Amino acid sequence: MGWLDRVNDQVDVLTRARALQEVSRSAEACALLDGVIDSTADPHARADALVQRLSAVINLGRTAEFTRAIEAASTAVRDLPEPYLHGHVNALAALAAHHQGALDRCVTHLVKAARMLGAVDDPDRDTAWGWHDLAMAYSYLSFHGYALGAIERARQLGIAAGIPEETFAAPGIRLRNAVALDHNGDSDGCLRVLRDVAADLGRFLGGGRASQLRPSSLAAYGYAAARRAALGERVEAGAEAEPSRLLAHGGDSARARDMRQLGQICLAIAAGNPIEAVTRLDTTRVSHETLGAAEPARLRSIAYARGGDHAASHRADRHAFRLAAQRNDRLRDVYIDGIAARLDHEEMRREAARYEGEALTDPLTGLPNRRRLERYIAAVVARGERVMIGVCDLDGFKAVNTRHGHHSGDLVLQRVAGVINRVMRRGDFVARYGGDEFVVVLSGAGMAEAAEVARRIRAAVRTEDWESLVPGTPVAVSIGFGQVNGAGAGLRDALGAAFETADREMLTAKTRPAPTDGPRGADVSGG
Repeated sequence: MGWLDRVNDQVDVLTRARALQEVSRSAEACALLDGVIDSTADPHARADALVQRLSAVINLGRTAEFTRAIEAASTAVRDLPEPYLHGHVNALAALAAHHQGALDRCVTHLVKAARMLGAVDDPDRDTAWGWHDLAMAYSYLSFHGYALGAIERARQLGIAAGIPEETFAAPGIRLRNAVALDHNGDSDGCLRVLRDVAADLGRFLGGGRASQLRPSSLAAYGYAAARRAALGERVEAGAEAEPSRLLAHGGDSARARDMRQLGQICLAIAAGNPIEAVTRLDTTRVSHETLGAAEPARLRSIAYARGGDHAASHRADRHAFRLAAQRNDRLRDVYIDGIAARLDHEEMRREAARYEGEALTDPLTGLPNRRRLERYIAAVVARGERVMIGVCDLDGFKAVNTRHGHHSGDLVLQRVAGVINRVMRRGDFVARYGGDEFVVVLSGAGMAEAAEVARRIRAAVRTEDWESLVPGTPVAVSIGFGQVNGAGAGLRDALGAAFETADREMLTAKTRPAPTDGPRGADVSGG
């Protein structure tokens, strides 16, 4: 027996409201549901209407109504012994909490939703939609592995209930995974995921199943194509798959509206109109939750690069990377503080431990990453030692990826990591900051010592046998240094200022042919 079999009043209206939401007509669904809520005396019908209304309010982006809608839905289902209802309410409450920036509540609701939906004895199409909404919440929170697992569960239940496979294709989940990779410096990984998304769309269109795709999915397919084009990849598309046409879909979904605006910026970049793209970015306001707070900054970086302003592009890219890292740090702090542990959910606790371990190490090179780097610097500064930060950026790396592919690029990064480690002084610290950028930390050193370390790194990279690894593509490195002056509450500002100085000197070094002296740097003050 499915959930709607328990409802005895206005089942046709509730079914109609579901159908409207599935085609992104949530405002119309809301009007129908308000009528049910005002007129029904059946507790099952009222609960269903309030849960659906919560979903519609979230789709419409009416954030001022989130709290009241959650309270009403939670109150309506509290005394009903139906796991599906409790699971779906918690999945939707997780989405709402995420949009409100309440990550602790969001994670709590995620854990509860997974438990409740997993406890449904007789799953039906409504349970499938519950798993779908849980997958969306996981995705927005950047738990991409959980999101893919939940959407696969939704797909399996949906097929069993007669829902077409393409209904739960959920390109938005993989799209958020792709842009997250790009925000963290892995543009090749981003493109690989976006190509997979395009291949799925081609399969559905080729099979004559375009009419089964949800409007919100079509908008996500459109943005995936536009984003590929912005990254410089030629996108071959027939009329049905033309990006601007796909972006026009999405109905009254707030997320689809955001993707439409950002998609037009991507298409302006792809068309060789970077000034138009930057102008649009200056006036476009989208939710940070749709594709991440870093997405506008990353598009700005791509636009500047297309226009030839590489210094501005680098600054925007650095800003995008830091926005992405700040979000990951905040999420990790909430998660590891014990939300899942307090709910005694063993699987989620294991994931928290794994997440913390991964957070300290770059999986490609084995070097410490940004989070561990900042911890190290904080510890050294706390001991009262002077700290120099060096930013090392590879020259010629883009050509490596273009001519030899991303696998060769990964091998180059691994070898560079080894070369830098080999020539550092005892006690110095090396981290991979992202993309083709490495950071070295010299404690108790000044500019003279930094100059010598920079000379050794440049010489070692220059004399490495790149010809056998990537024939015809020499690899070099540009380095800039800055000094950290600050501790305690002012450390983050001091660290940011030191990075800005090191970035500036590194960019200056790129314009100097074959430098033989050390890097130029400047002391900077912390807040």
